[in-house]
Amino acid sequence: MPDPQIVEGFVDFHVPTAGKPCQTWYKIIGDLSSPTACPVIALHGGPGMPHDYILAMAGLASSSSSYNLPMIFYDQIGTGRSTHLPEKMGDGAFWSTELFLRELDNLIAHLGVRRRYDVLGHSWGGMLAAKHAARRPEGLRRLVLASAPADMRLWVEAQNRLRGEMPVEVQEVMRVHEGNGTTEEKGYKDAVDQFYARHLCRVPATQHLKDAFKRMMEDQTVFLTMNGPNEFHFTGSLKDWSVVPELHNISVSTLMTNGRYDQAQDSVVGPLFREIPNVKWVQFAESGHMSHVEEPDRFLQVVGDFLTS
Repeated sequence: MPDPQIVEGFVDFHVPTAGKPCQTWYKIIGDLSSPTACPVIALHGGPGMPHDYILAMAGLASSSSSYNLPMIFYDQIGTGRSTHLPEKMGDGAFWSTELFLRELDNLIAHLGVRRRYDVLGHSWGGMLAAKHAARRPEGLRRLVLASAPADMRLWVEAQNRLRGEMPVEVQEVMRVHEGNGTTEEKGYKDAVDQFYARHLCRVPATQHLKDAFKRMMEDQTVFLTMNGPNEFHFTGSLKDWSVVPELHNISVSTLMTNGRYDQAQDSVVGPLFREIPNVKWVQFAESGHMSHVEEPDRFLQVVGDFLTS
């Protein structure tokens, strides 16, 4: 079979408070007009980390797989190839969950898939996907929440618990730099990298992952405003975020996943399993926070089987 067609483009996104025209960049892999295959919209994490690092999920659209599902990737506003707004650094009121929900709705309408689509969200993308699903959009058919926190206070608690399991000398380096306000220095970043090697991604970074990190570092407006300096200094506008009170409103069949060593520990994703009425939970035994990179074949099989069942 021939490789699936690829279409890239931009959709205008009207944001009155942006102060300039905004656009959302997207990539479609596969045929949205297929009468049998349901389009899958993939939501990247960060917030502020472009779609490149989840491109392994495009395996669901591959002609060599048995799934052959049309995939829609996009860069959220402020990220990757979409409109950047560095002048909005620190503006928590602007960088709201509602902004990104409106952007998703705008993309769905523009691409003409409102009547039938699935959503696959990773990390922050899963948080956004859960909020979207809780509003019960008419065309949403299935939902996948990959390593998605249900509540950011639970997330921070888990990061600090995992940090406490790091070697004492690594913990001390982090404590000293945080106390001195020198978290931009190499010693601190090296210590955080050791944490990430255990819990973010446990295999060598793919080129897609390297590209995403590089693009994110070029403009950290979204990440620093919504998150903060890192997983331990969570000072951004998402610090009190939670979807737990809304989870009972999710009416579609849902798959939730995490890794055994994931930053999104069982305590962080557990409310999704307890509160979503129709949900299945799969854990990847050799993964941290990037199961689609760490165990790509099994990830595609678990997600693909769910979406086509």
